[in-house]
Amino acid sequence: MDINLILGYLGALFVGITLGLIGSGGSILSLPIFVYLFGLNPVIASAYSLFTVGLTSLAGSIKNIKLKLIDINTVVYFSFSAAISVYVTRKYLINLIPDEIVTIGSLLITKEKFLMLFFSVLIYFAGIAMIKKRMNKSQSQRRKSKYDKGLILLEGTLVGFVTGLVGAGGGFIIIPVLVLFSKLNMKNAIATSLVIISVKSLIGFIGDIENHLIDWVFLLKFSLISIIGIYLGQAIGLKIDGSKLKKGFGYFIIIVASCVIILEIYQ
Repeated sequence: MDINLILGYLGALFVGITLGLIGSGGSILSLPIFVYLFGLNPVIASAYSLFTVGLTSLAGSIKNIKLKLIDINTVVYFSFSAAISVYVTRKYLINLIPDEIVTIGSLLITKEKFLMLFFSVLIYFAGIAMIKKRMNKSQSQRRKSKYDKGLILLEGTLVGFVTGLVGAGGGFIIIPVLVLFSKLNMKNAIATSLVIISVKSLIGFIGDIENHLIDWVFLLKFSLISIIGIYLGQAIGLKIDGSKLKKGFGYFIIIVASCVIILEIYQ
């Protein structure tokens, strides 16, 4: 078997483990894996990323439902706006981006290159946010914040747009929002985030079914490996300090973002 395929399927396992451990980061890994290891077009890769992360998050949510860690009201408000936004973006808006956007010197910014560069900048700042430990408020401090339904709907719309554009599940954005505006602790925020990611990602993927031919055998194989990974991640997470893990992952994705930028500019 080709070394890229071996690394790609190992990457699928790591995608699931990451989602199981910190409730986010799956799409940060899956998109580069699909593009650079399996050689897929970034637009198709973002669609496959939506399906994989969505299905894996859904599988990982089963355990959280049994443990009653999910805030149903927040899932409804956030998922409603995010699902509409991601579907519209995948079905219509992404097709409005021209194949050739701009030329900077000798560098031609194509649609595919723009999506990968936008993705890398996004995860670069996500990595910084993870390292800075933004969510260190005590439970009593969070209770003083008003449960703002309107703001959650707005955040859902924005996260849905980003998800639709680059295939990122947006857990690294969703979790801080849930902690700050839904007054959830980290454990509940991670569990609730997985449900939201699964809903909006799978609904967004529906738009791609109508626009692209899908290799279902490959996609389901990759997703099943990722599902195994999320159960491993949830088991490991019971024994590891989540805050330290999140910080370490933050450094890791900054490296990933830097590599993507270099590859897109110089390849």
